[in-house]
Amino acid sequence: MALSILYLSLSLLTVTVQSSKPEAPFACDFSNPSSRSYPFCNPKLPIPQRTKDLLSRLTLDEKLSQLVNTAPPIPRLGIPAYQWWSEALHGVSGVGPGILFDNNSTISSATSFPQVILTAASFDSRLWYRIGHAIGIEARAIFNAGQANGLTFWAPNINIFRDPRWGRGQETAGEDPLLTSRYAVSFVRGLQGDSFKGAHLLASACCKHFTAYDLDNWKGVDRFVFDARVSLQDLADTYQPPFQSCVQQGRASGIMCAYNRVNGVPNCADYGLLTQTARNQWDFNGYITSDCGAVGFIHDRQRYAKSPEDVVADVLRAGMDLECGSYLTYHAKSAVLQKKLGMSEIDRALQNLFSIRMRLGLFDGNPTRLSFGLIGSNHVCSKEHQYLALEAARNGIVLLKNSPTLLPLPKTSPSISLAVIGPNANSSPLTLLGNYAGPPCKYVTILQGFRHYVKNAFYHPGCDGGPKCSSAQIDQAVEVAKKVDYVVLVMGLDQSEEREERDRVHLDLPGKQLELINGVAEASKKPVILVLLSGGPLDITSAKYNHKIGGILWAGYPGELGGIALAQIIFGDHNPGGRLPTTWYPKDYIKVPMTDMRMRADPSTGYPGRTYRFYKGPKVYEFGYGLSYSKYSYEFVSVTHDKLHFNQSSTHLMVENSETISYKLVSELDEQTCQSMSLSVTVRVQNHGSMVGKHPVLLFIRPKRQKSGSPVKQLVGFESVMLDAGEMAHVEFEVSPCEHLSRANEAGAMIIEEGSHMLLVDDLEHPIDIYV
Repeated sequence: MALSILYLSLSLLTVTVQSSKPEAPFACDFSNPSSRSYPFCNPKLPIPQRTKDLLSRLTLDEKLSQLVNTAPPIPRLGIPAYQWWSEALHGVSGVGPGILFDNNSTISSATSFPQVILTAASFDSRLWYRIGHAIGIEARAIFNAGQANGLTFWAPNINIFRDPRWGRGQETAGEDPLLTSRYAVSFVRGLQGDSFKGAHLLASACCKHFTAYDLDNWKGVDRFVFDARVSLQDLADTYQPPFQSCVQQGRASGIMCAYNRVNGVPNCADYGLLTQTARNQWDFNGYITSDCGAVGFIHDRQRYAKSPEDVVADVLRAGMDLECGSYLTYHAKSAVLQKKLGMSEIDRALQNLFSIRMRLGLFDGNPTRLSFGLIGSNHVCSKEHQYLALEAARNGIVLLKNSPTLLPLPKTSPSISLAVIGPNANSSPLTLLGNYAGPPCKYVTILQGFRHYVKNAFYHPGCDGGPKCSSAQIDQAVEVAKKVDYVVLVMGLDQSEEREERDRVHLDLPGKQLELINGVAEASKKPVILVLLSGGPLDITSAKYNHKIGGILWAGYPGELGGIALAQIIFGDHNPGGRLPTTWYPKDYIKVPMTDMRMRADPSTGYPGRTYRFYKGPKVYEFGYGLSYSKYSYEFVSVTHDKLHFNQSSTHLMVENSETISYKLVSELDEQTCQSMSLSVTVRVQNHGSMVGKHPVLLFIRPKRQKSGSPVKQLVGFESVMLDAGEMAHVEFEVSPCEHLSRANEAGAMIIEEGSHMLLVDDLEHPIDIYV
């Protein structure tokens, strides 16, 4: 979201309306006799009946005033002001006007978990749920303390990390639709509190940015005008699945439509997207908000509509319910008076909006009457939540290289000597936290984490200008490195290199970082350890093959306790198990225009494709790559239905590259057929190391013979298992052919092709055959 002039104007607007809100911070104060007489205040009535009664009592001006994120009070009905815009991407954040943090407040901080891209590397759905739930608990506690004007949080970001240069890729769960879908479901269910009994929401989650949004500002093309040209095929099996899962399985109460256009139509004005797809096909039951300022951009920059009134009518008719901004404040009434906007669209939007506020318990009188009302400030920054932040960081950090006998480092007495060198070694909180972070409960730098283990730890930044490393101080860093037993180089990126509104233009380490790495590595007594902080991939091919660099770890942006987590891994108090949620490409991948939305490779033009599913080119590291201090072995114990016969429904034929392919349409298969053909796959996993380890097991499928349009391989399941040294366990997967063995054809229909396939766990394979 735009966080500059727009944010300032909205913040000023918020202050203005807050000054006139009713005394009670909640609607339906039952100490007021009039409140008891309103049907909309009766929690025993169905919510649709309550919202209908409420709308019947509002004037046109009152109705229109509620269609923007800074909703003013309606004092005559005892309804307080409400702020829809709050953020909680990886912890409750002060970004947006809905949350107030300051040193004079009861609550001045919140648990800052690792940035999402690192959490995704754990491949642990249960962990994601626990993080979402902890954030929901802290959000409700902050609201109960009077430091929040709302409980609607615009997270998670479930766009596909399509291009490695995208500045906001750090906010996502990576490049794979299944991984992103399962992250969305787990996080949303946790944040909304689905473990609580009753119809109330703990907090409200919002899946964003709908849809095909993954470019911010690249070579003069910005997200506010970008027209993403996307095939029906890529929409169906790449861009849309996370949103469908977020709605249908996660039961998210909010969706945010994105700034960009898709095939010429602005997302927030797309009836086919918002109403036909989200509401009619997926049965979405919640509210749809615009991204901040998006409604105005449709007219002012995209020139999609002739007048501001046309824009207002377009977005509300499309199915949008709420604007983040103030365009509707100025133009909605004139749209009504010009008969471009009908009352039915306004009332539909308001019913969706007030339904959410009622589901949050904000129209049930004093919230202390609810179980959520008992959540207090002691639930924020609790020991349990801080330990969870630590657990998430160390389970996500990925070990990319480890020369024999180097890692973990010894914990000897007397202590070893250590040099910690690099622009990210002792950086500000913003570096470790990533974007959309709130003030953390604690903050431990990487240098501080190492000094917990090594008293004799020397530090040198290595260069000026932070990660930009504009001028390297190689001679000074080399002198420090020569004096110690071991060297850890902490390099990579920060928010000056990648963030919202800033995409990268290259995949190299910035500035003179590589020069610094090579100089220090050459001078050190032993091979050095390279730690990389980043959201997006980096081309570190030279470091990968440099024998003087013995260990490489990717630590993402590891959150408030990331310094401790990294030290625990390097000194062997935790066995690393994270796996990359993105492909790491060579630096010449930047020849591919970031504006090209195609996923599949096109050999005729040399287009290499995107993500591990379709990219056909060299890689620095593969999606799912990650080492451990343990060696693991696998064995397929059993696979049911390894010969699948689809005898029901019609068999279709298509020709691709002169080859005739038989297939079934998933839409023609009933649910019973899909369930009866599911595969139960059991894999035996054994830890052959001397340390306990938490190990993600990734199950893929690939066609035995590559066909045009089919993925090179496809993730169909993953489970994270904890194994003691020498321990063996069985991991079970349920593979649905309709969900996991299908792919989209050129018309965007999901199909199951006839042919032979291989199930994969690392290098282990098991054949299955599909007959249609």
